[in-house]
Amino acid sequence: MISVAEARALMLASASPCAAESVALRKALGRTLREDVAASRAQPPFRASAMDGYALRAADTPGRLHLIGEAGAGRALARPLRPGECARIFTGAPIPDGADSVLIQEDATRDGDFVTAPKLEEGRHVRDAGVDFGQGAMLLRAGAYLDAPAIALAAAAGRDVLDVSRKPRVAILSGGDELVPPGHAPADDQIFDSMGVGIAALAEHWGAEATSFGPFADSAEQIAGALANALEQNDLTIIVGGASVGDHDHARPAVRRLGGAFLFEKVALRPGKPTWFARIGGRLVLGLPGNPASGFVCARLFLRPLLDRLCGRDAEASLRTRKARTRTWLEANGPRETYLRAVLETDALGQSWAAAPKRQDSSLLSVFAGAQALIVRAPDAPQIDAGALVDVLLP
Repeated sequence: MISVAEARALMLASASPCAAESVALRKALGRTLREDVAASRAQPPFRASAMDGYALRAADTPGRLHLIGEAGAGRALARPLRPGECARIFTGAPIPDGADSVLIQEDATRDGDFVTAPKLEEGRHVRDAGVDFGQGAMLLRAGAYLDAPAIALAAAAGRDVLDVSRKPRVAILSGGDELVPPGHAPADDQIFDSMGVGIAALAEHWGAEATSFGPFADSAEQIAGALANALEQNDLTIIVGGASVGDHDHARPAVRRLGGAFLFEKVALRPGKPTWFARIGGRLVLGLPGNPASGFVCARLFLRPLLDRLCGRDAEASLRTRKARTRTWLEANGPRETYLRAVLETDALGQSWAAAPKRQDSSLLSVFAGAQALIVRAPDAPQIDAGALVDVLLP
């Protein structure tokens, strides 16, 4: 067996980002930017009012000023202000030439076409041109994750199309005589296929286009056939289940039948020792355990960074841990790196606490569904008392 870090390094070294494609701005949400985005003009491109009120010259205050017009957002005043004049102005409107300040309407006294203003300092309630960013400013770098603020920033730069990474195409194959699809009637000795659906949902959440196939029977021929079909159209194929060494575990033989080369077949990990990874031609195949907690833990440790790499993102960013204090004592760890499902909470002082349920069996989906973090236990870590600091990995 190799370590989690060694296995992940081998896996990531074999993967490259998907090709770039151009998409409309509204379709770029959740994608990875593959180009730098610079501002086509300053924002704002003119001096703008920060408040509703009256544009004027500070040198004319205090005093009684002649109201000569109005400036609104998208409607600049037609002429400059002369000494002794003011203009009604609204938030976001261009400051008229000749004006240098804005008197808020609450402090003004208006009498028909005249406004009485108290003393006002120059520059009051005026946003300078380019206060947000200047023309040519670099707003987004290639590799950025395009969330809603980033989309808005690209729009503010004047962009309606962006070059982004193509979404990786991922196939999820689940297998086992004991499985039936959700919505079907199981026999007394069968269960619903929750992991095929769950892993597909994770893949989509992490930026892929995912398609689920199966569940397939415990048949080497069926699995090899499904795998061959999946390889033709997908960048990554995930086989859920059939990852152990029993008589009915046909995933590895199917990979070998198709000429695959394994980069690793076991990981010093708990839960998830049977996780494996292979290449078949230029395609990638990840084998995940069928037990729910094992499958989800290994997806977090391997599938997420792999999809980050395929999407052109920083594959290490999602692997950074944070510190929390454990609510209970933790027993000494064995020789495998261990991940404990945990409930994470923050106290009134801002301290994070992680509580690991006693039930950590790898078959328990309900425990994983209720967890917000994984406590990371290094190989051969000693017993620690409640209140001790631990490393936690967030979803």
